[in-house]
Amino acid sequence: MAEPATGHRAGPHWWPDGTADLLIVGYGPVGQVLANLMARRGRRVIAVERHARPYTMPRAVAFDGEAARILATAGVEDHLASFGEPSGDYMWRNGEGRDLLYIDAAEVHGRNGWPESTSMYQPGLEEALIAYGKQLPHLTVLRGYEAVGLTQTGDGAELEVADGDGVRRRLRGRWVVGCDGANSFVRRTIGSDFDDLGFHHEWLICDLVLHDRRAFVPNNLQICDPVRPRTQVSAGPGHRRWEFMLLPGERREEMDTRETAWRLLGEWCGITPDDGVMERHAVYTFQAATARQWRDGRLLIAGDAAHLMPPFAGQGMSSGFRDVMNLAWKLDLVLDGRSDASLLDSYAEERRAHVQHATGMSVNLGKVICQTDAKAAADRDAVMIAARERKLARPQQSPFQPLTKGLVWRDEKGRRRRGAGDQVPQARVANGTGTGLFDETVGRGFVFVSLDDPQQELDTTRLAFLDSLGAHVVRLLPAGTDPSTVPSGSVVDVEGTLGAYLDGIGARGVLVRPDTYVFGAASADASAGALVDALRAGLAPALATV
Repeated sequence: MAEPATGHRAGPHWWPDGTADLLIVGYGPVGQVLANLMARRGRRVIAVERHARPYTMPRAVAFDGEAARILATAGVEDHLASFGEPSGDYMWRNGEGRDLLYIDAAEVHGRNGWPESTSMYQPGLEEALIAYGKQLPHLTVLRGYEAVGLTQTGDGAELEVADGDGVRRRLRGRWVVGCDGANSFVRRTIGSDFDDLGFHHEWLICDLVLHDRRAFVPNNLQICDPVRPRTQVSAGPGHRRWEFMLLPGERREEMDTRETAWRLLGEWCGITPDDGVMERHAVYTFQAATARQWRDGRLLIAGDAAHLMPPFAGQGMSSGFRDVMNLAWKLDLVLDGRSDASLLDSYAEERRAHVQHATGMSVNLGKVICQTDAKAAADRDAVMIAARERKLARPQQSPFQPLTKGLVWRDEKGRRRRGAGDQVPQARVANGTGTGLFDETVGRGFVFVSLDDPQQELDTTRLAFLDSLGAHVVRLLPAGTDPSTVPSGSVVDVEGTLGAYLDGIGARGVLVRPDTYVFGAASADASAGALVDALRAGLAPALATV
């Protein structure tokens, strides 16, 4: 196969048979993360992007702690501080300036070892992901090529792409993943429509670089004012975003102007051109929808191609990262022949349920925020102020949810066993070489971590199976153990985080999937051997009977 001519490649990485393991359509943040995850595994990846150059303007402005953990796995852990900063606190106020809700986001040691929320400058994030991708010898990025044709073959798919001059070329891949946004070409090829959840509001987005580094207190502010709902948030180091909801009767083309943006900033926020430079303004439609079908044979979708949600819970991009983190290790096993393609059915099954939760949370918050009826807003304010004064439950749910479907250990009646499907917390651990986060110290991939000695718990056949998966088999020692005395294959639970988690689910150990979700737990009622056998059966049912 001839090499496509383009000035925007990660490198001339082509193969004798011209076939990639994975073709990725769309090379925004979700596609970049997937490309890095797969190429780090040694998979041959071609990513196709219709834009000739990376988009230089911010879009998403935040990601959560699990997304930060995923980004670290995608190779940019050392760069997170260059484009991100802890989001800090988040306040809701009504139009009269009364406080409705206060959320104090943790800055360190969140569940995943990273801040619970990070405000970021998206061009900086993409620059870091792209730079890391260029170091991966199995990744090729074709920019300035649009996907125009896609057909499945017996052992893969053929993707036809066209450059800016209309010259067409064909690429071959064993699998294709569409990370190509709300208007996804891959989703349309699959023939999947969106299920519209009936939430639509237009907002004017204004991104500014201020001349000074003033402190904003609170750092993130939501004004629930029926006269005009509005938002101001951190958008990464040195960057800030203001948002104004369009009111009934206001037209997009009239609102999406620099003059309107500065007028609203001045009227509602006291921000003028003397305060900073406006990077951009744009009217976005905040909406909620989920694709009905996420896979057709060798074709799959992820990110905005599979789901859309309002930004009020900051879960859109983070959900896309979860998609590809879930998908990457399953694709890797299928490509390696250790699992058959049916494993990929669990991708949509698991992620759809999780996305429905995140979308529902975002929509519920949006319904509170986007209220323009004065009477309804007054009723809302009264309820929220009373709840705040009485320290009652706040209208904010956690995005962290267990997997309720898919590949987790179940009992004889099909019920999830205790701990199965949890997203395991990331602890700080120590060994003879130092102290760090669990992922960095122990390694990524499958992990069996136990309070007991795994070498004694598991026989040689089961240990060999875990070794064939590249799994890390680790003994967890209690806090206070001298790291200098720790033998190979053991780590100290420095702050007791993992030990507390195991105690909470009544377990001695857990078998964790590469996406950091627990497959199952070993306990007095469920042996470590049975747990490993269950994973083997789940990954390769035919092999489990051999």
